Amino acid sequence: MTRPVRVAIVGAGPAGIYAADALLKSEVCQDPGVSIDLFERMPAPFGLIRYGVAPDHPRIKGIVKALHQVLDKPQIRLFGNVSYPHDIGLDDLRSFYDAVIFSTGAEADRALDIPGIELDGSYGAAEFVSWYDGHPEVPRTWPLTAEKVAVLGVGNVALDVARVLAKTADELLPTEIPDNVYQGLKANKALEVHVFGRRGPAQAKFSPMELRELDHSPNIEVIVNPEDIEYDEGSIATRRENKQANMVAQTLENWAIRDIGDRPHKLFLHFFESPVEILGEDGKVVALRTERTELDGTGNVRGTGKFTDWDMQSVYRAVGYYSEELPKLPFDVASGTVPHEAGRVIAGDEHMASVYVTGWIKRGPIGLIGHTKGDANETVACLLEDRAAGRLPEPSTPAPEAVEAFLESRNVRYTTWEGWHKLDAHEQALGAAQGRERIKVVEREGMLEASGAFVPAERPAEA
Repeated sequence: MTRPVRVAIVGAGPAGIYAADALLKSEVCQDPGVSIDLFERMPAPFGLIRYGVAPDHPRIKGIVKALHQVLDKPQIRLFGNVSYPHDIGLDDLRSFYDAVIFSTGAEADRALDIPGIELDGSYGAAEFVSWYDGHPEVPRTWPLTAEKVAVLGVGNVALDVARVLAKTADELLPTEIPDNVYQGLKANKALEVHVFGRRGPAQAKFSPMELRELDHSPNIEVIVNPEDIEYDEGSIATRRENKQANMVAQTLENWAIRDIGDRPHKLFLHFFESPVEILGEDGKVVALRTERTELDGTGNVRGTGKFTDWDMQSVYRAVGYYSEELPKLPFDVASGTVPHEAGRVIAGDEHMASVYVTGWIKRGPIGLIGHTKGDANETVACLLEDRAAGRLPEPSTPAPEAVEAFLESRNVRYTTWEGWHKLDAHEQALGAAQGRERIKVVEREGMLEASGAFVPAERPAEA
């Protein structure tokens, strides 16, 4: 092969960009070269970092700088506002590329099967995150009328949701939140936020730094019940073997023994409380029922039969994300992932030639953003191994310009990497006008206009 190896990556979030980086660092990039196109259904790249990370986490958003360095490489093109399979399907991709990597992530909420989950006032955390992160495909308003709010889950997403609900709008104003989010949070009536976990402090999935950040707000009083600080042999072993788990437990212990202060908003962290039902009246949430649990010696818990009804007007479930099924690819409904072996997609008992996965669609929504690097390296190694063994079918139309011609023939209004730089500058200019670093553009049309998106030419009427 004298031409560069052509690879399509569907999904331009961290997972997809890390895969591109792995390809660029491989030997094949030197000879015969590599040509990578990233397809992203949003007009802007960066996926989870733009639409899944809380706005008051600029440290995490700093990862964008490293991703920028990858996308700046001349071997990479970005096609934004292009959806799979509506704008381009699997057969189309295979006709243009030697290999296709899917890195579509996970945006939906995993289901929680308890009575009352459908009540008005019961929400998925992912929906709320999308709202405060300015996702163009969610409503512009959010009902924030509850004074007492429950958050179910003990991961970082639960912390993000609880923190945003407990902070004041003015605390978040210096961030990139759009005006509709600021106005919505100004109307927020929440005075108490309660986070519930079914197991104990040693089993919490918080990152130590994210947990400690809860206590940095001058308006949030973090409260932990001393009775919830309990460990069994399994918990002690976890603390001894896992430095992060031990740091989280230490922080929670310190908060449990201190006096309660007078900050206006209270954020309670409850452990050993398993949600069993959301109670309602007239179709609206009025309470959360939990069952007290106890450790069983292994770090797991069992129910005690003691139930508590907590006065709540809304409940947010932060029990995990779930990926959407990708047409033409196999899908495991239970795990919400594409079946694979080391990144090679498996349909039935066979590998799908030239089709691969990486990131959350590959392994499920677990781990931190940086953990997807290992996923990408494994997947790319398999792709290159298959190429060396002659297992990648030859695409019928590998010329790079064929892709642009195809999208234009389908009247797809797509954005580019150069367009992202324009949108980036536009958002920063909006922020500078108000003394802020950035104000995120929410509307898809606004992003397309600011990006200078390709506009399909009008076709002449047939005679």
